[in-house]
Formats: sequence, structure tokens, C-alpha cells
Amino acid sequence: MLVLRNATAVQFEPALIKEGVDIVIDGDKIKEVGANLVANYPDAQVKDMKGKMVMPGIVCSHNHFYSGLARGIMADIKPSPDFISILKNLWWRMDRALDEEALYYSGLICSLEAIKCGCSSVIDHHASPNYIAGSLNTLRKGFLKAGLRGMTCFETTDRNHGMKEMVAGVEENIAFAQLIDRAKENGEEPYLVEAHIGAHAPFTVTNDGLSMMAEAVQATGRGIHVHVAEDRYDVTHSHHHYSQDIVERLDSFGLINEKTLLAHGLFLSEKDIAILNAKNGFLVHNARSNMNNNVGYNDKLTRFQNVALGTDGIGADMFEELKFAFFKHRDAGGPLWPDSFLRHLWNGNEILARNFGAKFGRLDAGNKADLTILDYTSPTPLVADNLAGHIAFGFNAGNVNSVVVEGRFVYENREFPFDVAPIYAEARKVAMRLWQTMDKLD
Repeated sequence: MLVLRNATAVQFEPALIKEGVDIVIDGDKIKEVGANLVANYPDAQVKDMKGKMVMPGIVCSHNHFYSGLARGIMADIKPSPDFISILKNLWWRMDRALDEEALYYSGLICSLEAIKCGCSSVIDHHASPNYIAGSLNTLRKGFLKAGLRGMTCFETTDRNHGMKEMVAGVEENIAFAQLIDRAKENGEEPYLVEAHIGAHAPFTVTNDGLSMMAEAVQATGRGIHVHVAEDRYDVTHSHHHYSQDIVERLDSFGLINEKTLLAHGLFLSEKDIAILNAKNGFLVHNARSNMNNNVGYNDKLTRFQNVALGTDGIGADMFEELKFAFFKHRDAGGPLWPDSFLRHLWNGNEILARNFGAKFGRLDAGNKADLTILDYTSPTPLVADNLAGHIAFGFNAGNVNSVVVEGRFVYENREFPFDVAPIYAEARKVAMRLWQTMDKLD
């Protein structure tokens, strides 16, 4: 039993700020929340929060941990004037250069960085076409080493080796889901990592590939995680080759449901949005990535029933992501205010709930004890009604003091429970080798 004493309880949905709260954690779940509870648990370990803000863990709902060693990349990247050339010249060369060692360090570093930014969970989307079988378990090892909760999948595609590559991608998704099922059945702890059925984007997956993915969804009970309409080319390709809108095409294979994650969706049609809403699926908005790739702005955000926030591989600083999402929306003349984007950030907890079969996102008894703890001294009153404004204009990742996942401190007083310096040192060596391998590829 663990008691977090004298905390300032903060909750996004519904908005809540309450000082002088004790949070009782029993195993992996919150047992009780209230004032002066320490005396009720004389045998519990007690940690004095000294008024620190304790909130449900923050979720990044779309990321690419395979990009973890791309920061400051020094490789021969050709000029890339448009989105497709960025994919070909940078990202599709990097994912081809990944091997098991590079992927492990990339995933582990990203897990550590996410925790330092206050994330308790990250939903990942992976690609390594020359290292497919076993790649998702390599990423899982990084999640578990760091103590981060998350999901991952392999992006099914035909862009390198045609049908052979699509089959291998689907098989890896199925194999990983089955590995997770066996781990749960065997009672392996902690249960931190779950699976999606992944695909790159509809323009690199044929109907045969979608048919195989549909079989994988049925066989595993998982949902799909795929980029859609990140660029207008995806829409044009779908119309030209299949005479269908993108989500309409996916839905014709039974791939749209309540576990569906569609990333970006800048150019989805009204019909596509209606299908996604009717099936209760999620759109994940990645504002900074869209800006970086100059693909445009999603001016239909208000039409989507379920919106979450992700970074698309630009780290896992969700305070920064929320700010960019809000500011870009306002710059584009949008009507939403910070409270809407705070709800989008909170929605990552609903995605977790649908996939882990547990409760997330509230400081209530029975919810998972995934928590983010902050040092934040406000120069103005901080109450539930203005929480979103403080997050949009005040909070930052530098305020993160500690992170709890599954009832266990994975980051406490700005320190990890193990020495991370050797990990970062080795990652720098692996990054140089990865960049050199990229330069040898066409």
C-alpha cells in the first residue's frame, strides 16, 4: 500500500483542483482519495507530496519510437520539397536502416524521454522493413525497461517488397498480439503493453493487404492504427485506384470500429468523418508534425466526435503539443478554446480504457494508478474553471517532478530508478552507425 500525502489533486475531465488530498494506491489501482487518510493505513508507505500537483497520467496517442535516433540527424538527405519526398528521402530510408540494436535503443530512449515529459503512456506506430519479425517485442522490451505503459503495432505496407512485405507486416502484428495474450494468460506482470493492427497509410496498402488486416482484426480482437489523409496524395490515390474515399474504403473491409485510431486526417471528406463518428473511432491530431511537413491544417477538427493528441514522432512533450494544437487552431481562425484541447489530451485515457479493459484518467477508486506529478507555482489563482488556460499558457514539461505507472514510481524527483547515462552514451554510438547505414541506401 502507498499513500501520496498532502497532494493537490488535479483532474482534466471533469476539471478538478483540490488541495490537501491523500491518494491511496493499492497495487496497480487507486483505492481511495480524500483528506486525512494516512491514519487509516498505518502499514502503508507514505510519500509526502508537499502540495505538488498529482494528476492522472498523460497520454501521447500517436508516436513513432523508431524515429528516436533522428534528432540532429547528420545523413545525406536530398532536398525534399514536398511530403512524399520527405518520406522517401528521410523516413523511409531511416526505417530501412533499422536493425534490432538500433530499434531497441531508439525505443528505450523514446520511452525515457516520454516519461521525463510527464507521459505515463504512449501509443506507438512502428516501421522497420528490414527487421520485421520480432521488432514489436524489441520495442516492448524498451517500454518495460523504462516502465512506460503503451501500445504498438507494425505498419503494414507494400512500398518496399510488395505482397511479401505486406504479409510479413500483418504476421508480425498478429504474432505480437498473440504474445501479449500469452503474457496476460500466464500472469506476467506488469501488463503494460498492448497491440494494434498497424498499417502505414492506405496509399501503400492494396485491397489484398486490407483484407489480411481485416482477418487480423477478427483473429486478435484489436483495432487498426493507420495514417490517413496526411497529404492530399492519399485522397487522390484512393479516388483514382479504388473510386472510394479513404475511410469509406477502410470501412468496406470492416476496419473501422471503436478501437480504430486514424492519425492526421487533414483531408477526410464529410462522408469519411460521418463513418468514423458512427463507428465511434478516434482521430489523432498531430499539429507540430503537420506544420513541420507543411501538409496543411485540419480545419475540420470540430466535426470529429473523438479527437486525441499525438506528436507523430516529435518527442512526447504533450504540454508543448497541446499548446501548438491550440495556437495553430486559433491562427487558422478556429473557434475552440484551451478546454477543448485539454479534453483532446484527456481522450488518450479513453483509448487506453478501450484497449486495456481498465479505467484510466480520473482520480477515482478503481482507476489505474498511472499518475503525473508536477511542481507548478502559479502567479495567479488556479481553479478548475481556469485549469485549461494554465495548461495552455503556463505548464511545461520542466514542471514534471515524478511519474507513476501501474502504482510504481518510474521517475521520482526528476530521477530514474536506474542509471540512464550509459544508455544515452550507447544510443549516441548507435545513432552514428544508423546514420552511416542510411547513407549507404539508395
